[in-house]
Amino acid sequence: QEGRRERAEAAAGARRRQEALAAELAELTDAVHRDEVARAQQRLRLEQLEERSTSELGTAPDVLVEEHGPHRPVPVLSEATAAVDPPRADEADGGEGAAPRPSARGEGDDTGGDDDADEPPTRPYVRAEQEQRLRRAERALAQLGKVNPLALEEFAALEERHAFLVEQLDDLTRSRQDLLGIVADVDARVQRVFAEAYEDVAAAFERVFARLFPGGEGRLVLTDPGDMLTTGIEVEARPAGKRVKRLSLLSGGERSLAAVAFLVAIFTARPSPFYVLDEVEAALDDTNLGRLIDVMEELRASSQLVVITHQKRTMEVADALYGVTMRGDGVTTVVSQRLREVAPA
Repeated sequence: QEGRRERAEAAAGARRRQEALAAELAELTDAVHRDEVARAQQRLRLEQLEERSTSELGTAPDVLVEEHGPHRPVPVLSEATAAVDPPRADEADGGEGAAPRPSARGEGDDTGGDDDADEPPTRPYVRAEQEQRLRRAERALAQLGKVNPLALEEFAALEERHAFLVEQLDDLTRSRQDLLGIVADVDARVQRVFAEAYEDVAAAFERVFARLFPGGEGRLVLTDPGDMLTTGIEVEARPAGKRVKRLSLLSGGERSLAAVAFLVAIFTARPSPFYVLDEVEAALDDTNLGRLIDVMEELRASSQLVVITHQKRTMEVADALYGVTMRGDGVTTVVSQRLREVAPA
């Protein structure tokens, strides 16, 4: 029994050592697996970096590490330059934190002191500083947005469109200036012609009004003499023995005769080959009608007058009469009668 207890205790201790060794073996196996996975991931990452180095930069990884590895000094940039310094592809893909490319001249070149003076100062590579610089550059790149590969073509098209629009605008500007010059010339001519016509009509109106209204006074007045293009014309008429000048205060016959005087003044100032007058003397009495007939006699010396009237005295001075009559059967007939022969012009 004593021997059995000893052997049982020895067997229990052996089992405990076996369990401890098994646990240690499992830990070592897990560690080996983790190391294998890490090595595989690292190899995959190295392969990806090598592929990016070759495809994006066109440089072998050995050359890239040699030229931009952490053993190369880093140029010292000013704050303004560091703030706007764009990210370099070799910094973003350099793996072990590549430094910016130094000068193409090697450290052992001895080309003179002037070239050395142009070189920026350098300092040893510090990974934390370069990672911070890389993050700043990436943020600046993100702010720039995506690159449009068709930007050059779009810019060329917009530049061509802009040049075309500028040319069209210049053409329109020149056309506008030419049109404004033509408008100014037309306005000046209109003002000159209107002013001359107004002066002639105003002078003729005073003469004709004095004949139709013996002892009276009539004249034409511009409402805005300073602007001949927009001014209006007022007719002032004061028959003999009256103080009023406004046409609205005259009688119907006086207003009609004043209107006829204005028309005759226009006919006299700017003669026309013929005139058509429709019942212009309907509201006139015999005395005023006689004065108007005298004026008509003067007008027909240089022009032909077609007068529509019911006044016998007006018909008596006509060279020919044309009227409409109705026969006994109710049919209307146009009747013409020449009162006197007119000498050919």
